[in-house]
Formats: sequence, structure tokens, C-alpha cells
Amino acid sequence: MKIDVFTLFPDWFDWFLSQRHVRNAVDAGNELRLFNYRDSTPLGGGQVDDAPYGGGAGMVLRVDVVDAALRAAYVDGREPSRVLVLAASGRQLDDVLARELASEPHVALLSGRYEGIDERVRDHLASDAVSIGPYVLSGGELAAMVVADAIMRKLPGALGHADSAVEESFSEALEGAPEYPHYTRPASYRGWNVPEVLLSGDHARVREWRLEESRRRGADGSGED
Repeated sequence: MKIDVFTLFPDWFDWFLSQRHVRNAVDAGNELRLFNYRDSTPLGGGQVDDAPYGGGAGMVLRVDVVDAALRAAYVDGREPSRVLVLAASGRQLDDVLARELASEPHVALLSGRYEGIDERVRDHLASDAVSIGPYVLSGGELAAMVVADAIMRKLPGALGHADSAVEESFSEALEGAPEYPHYTRPASYRGWNVPEVLLSGDHARVREWRLEESRRRGADGSGED
């Protein structure tokens, strides 16, 4: 699949592109492309934003700037199947949405900056708005990385082992609940012992214990012991 990120700071993604699972996904034939709004802005001096109508603090990313960036990126007419505005008021990202997006052939992520993006982008240029949580960031770049990471780790070969993403928090295998606790050596440390069932060698008991712990964490809603 292709994931395109539109941003004012493409260099922020250098670290993200260096991560092993991202490299694995790219090596497997997937693409993560970066587009700078300033490279295609129709305004002079690299301008991309303007003061909001009605007054108020901050600046707003202009609709004509975003439209120009999309037109420049998809001059061949091969537009993404989904164009997502990253916005606090959007659909909350969860595992269901991540799986949904991972099944798409081509997704574009529109990162905002300053006070946000002109609402006409959401109304007329995007297919969806997505939020990574009920809080505010200084821009959409970190949110774009979160969304891209949630998608790319579900692509074949990204995690190096086919089963790595099957049984994890909020997956179908765990009935949408948080993942069960994990333990490793030493079996006892400062009197803190690994649950006996995990040392039993009885795989059926281990499986049942893990599912029960996962359900318990989901029931209390905290994901914590």
C-alpha cells in the first residue's frame, strides 16, 4: 500500500523511516511518501497560512494551499482511496480503524499546523477526519506518525514474524480487550514471582490464563493490574 503524508516538516519523519518495522514494510513493497505544503503553495514567499475569519488567536492552514498540494501530488489522477485530516474532533483511532486503513491500497494523511486547517479541507477535499486522542498537539506530524505506525505494523512482513500482530491489545484474537501481562526471567525477583501457570508447561492452561487476564483488563477499563 501507499501512505502519503502532507506536512510542513517532512524532516521530522527521518527517525520514523529509520525504524525497523517501517523499513521492513517498505522493503516488502509498501511506500511512505512525504509532501511539503510549501513546495506547491500558490502563494508568494512560501506562505501557507492566514488569519482566521472572525478573529481569534493563531493562524490557519489555507484551503487553497492544501488543494494545490493534493493536485501536485496526484497530477496523474491516481488519488488515494482515503484522504484523512488529522484533527482532534475526528474519528478516534482504534485497532478497528487501523485494520480498516491497512486494507486500503492508498491513504493520504493531512497534517495541520498552527491553529488548524481550514474547515473546507475537511468538507470538500478529505474523506475522513481522524484523531489519536482527546488532547491537543502543536501539529499533526506526531499524529501522522501514530496513524502510519498503527497501519504499517499490520502489513505483511513489517514485524518480521507473521504472528507478532495477531494476539495483541485490542485484536480480534483477544476479543478487542487489552493484551495480557508478560513476564520473563528471573522467575522470582525481590519476592515478586511469575505466576505459576506460566511455568507449568501446560499450553492450554497458559492460553486460558492469558485470555482471562485479557478479559479482566478489558472489564476494568484501565488496562492495568
